[in-house]
Amino acid sequence: MDTEKNENNENVDIEKKEHVIDNGSPNSKHLIHCLTIIGQIEGHYVLGETNKTTKYEHIIPALVAVEQDRSVEGLIIILNTVGGDVEAGLAIAELISGMKTPTVSIVVGGGHSIGVPLAVSAKKSFIVPSASMTIHPVRMNGTVLGVPQTLSYFDKMQDRIVSFVTRNSNISEEELCRLMMNTQELVLDVGSVVDGNKAVEIGLIDSLGSLGDAMECLYEMIENTPRRYD
Repeated sequence: MDTEKNENNENVDIEKKEHVIDNGSPNSKHLIHCLTIIGQIEGHYVLGETNKTTKYEHIIPALVAVEQDRSVEGLIIILNTVGGDVEAGLAIAELISGMKTPTVSIVVGGGHSIGVPLAVSAKKSFIVPSASMTIHPVRMNGTVLGVPQTLSYFDKMQDRIVSFVTRNSNISEEELCRLMMNTQELVLDVGSVVDGNKAVEIGLIDSLGSLGDAMECLYEMIENTPRRYD
């Protein structure tokens, strides 16, 4: 009898530990899931072992789990990414933007390239003053056919990104395209790098702030949002 009781207690402790690892402290004001998007966004091709990656096949089911779990009240997304696979990053961003769960993102370090749509996909976005974001046109590695159809594909992909970013932030399409096509700033590329203050000034990110500011905003959103699927 005592053995069964001890085993049950151990199982409960293990479940609590796993819950803390996945969702944060059980003693917090609200139950928040933390999602980190770091390194390079890995898409359809596996990157080298030396690359720090965020795998989209791991992120997508995690987002589905958060959205369907009634105990999870909010999602905070912490970004420090150099960018990566365009379609994978855009797919993740579209899923986040369509969630009913209250979501807040915060850029620390960098939110470069496809990290820009990911940063603005949350219902409220933050950036720390020391962070930066690189805005540039769509690029592709490997063999590229020099035919009009290839240029048309690039244009359509870029239009999808511009449309998503402008729908989910306060930056104008004209300003975003101007920053993308800037030839005066990057030595080996076309585009612009903006710091935290500039990102807020141009309307790309909603607010300048730290983790505490992002959490406070998320708590407020949770308290002002009707419970999901009731």
